[in-house]
Amino acid sequence: MKKKILIISGGISKERLISLDTGQQVANELKKNGYTVKITEPDNNLEKNIKFFKPNIIFNALHGQFGEDGYIQTILERFEIPYTHSGVIESSIAMDKEISKKIFIKNKINTPKFFTYSYDVKKDDLIKKIKKKLRFPVVVKPLNEGSSVNVYICNVKNLIKTLSSIKQYKKVMIEEFIGGREIQVAIMGNKKLGAIELKPKRKFYDYKAKYNSSAKTEHIIPVDLPKDKMNMVMNMAYKAHKEIGCQGVTRSDFKFYNNKFYLLEINTQPGMTKLSLVPEIAAYKGISFIKLIEWILKDASTKK
Repeated sequence: MKKKILIISGGISKERLISLDTGQQVANELKKNGYTVKITEPDNNLEKNIKFFKPNIIFNALHGQFGEDGYIQTILERFEIPYTHSGVIESSIAMDKEISKKIFIKNKINTPKFFTYSYDVKKDDLIKKIKKKLRFPVVVKPLNEGSSVNVYICNVKNLIKTLSSIKQYKKVMIEEFIGGREIQVAIMGNKKLGAIELKPKRKFYDYKAKYNSSAKTEHIIPVDLPKDKMNMVMNMAYKAHKEIGCQGVTRSDFKFYNNKFYLLEINTQPGMTKLSLVPEIAAYKGISFIKLIEWILKDASTKK
């Protein structure tokens, strides 16, 4: 008999709509294949829904804050029901760009230079620091958002205005801007699943390029890289996945510039929508959408 799967989607992060899309598409695929499925929000009814529905496995389809930063994982641990993707600590580390980058550096995984900014430095001093440590342009990003929410490429002219517009974050990352090619790598447990290259028509692969089909980002698979370079980027993604202790499927975002790969971040809960990259990589490798979902569910049952 097929298992009962509770899907948690929606939530309160800025990625709510993507999460709803992921949850619905996973639900549709599971229902087509004979599973009993219920979708729930991570709200005050969550505990009641879990106790009433009695799922065999919980599929965490949340994206962004409260969904992939260890928060919902902490709540789910109480129920002693297997849930998908990474656990509490691993999710928290991967979502925090500052901590995860320190782990990359410690493990000799190349990543753009950066420092964090807490709005406590004078404008002139900040610009001097950037010119000395990073050079313009720079990338400004929140420490705990996904899907390139509120990520900006800044020059001297628009830096202060941009920082003022995202002051609600209290602390942000200012990172060296790396041009070049956008390469994304999927890891599936102990398997180096594959890679895809993105050619956004926009300035970079931002939120709109990721989720708006009218943005017309070109997806290239297989990626045109020499074998040694492909092995290198695969190994870097695998090492990041393992060093953080991730479980299930992850997607690592790289830039390839001047013959070097730079790991930007690792995503512990990649999207499962029609425009999502991991299902596309899996399909190219002969793994259908339902087989990918079933593998994620099976992997959840092995969580330590």
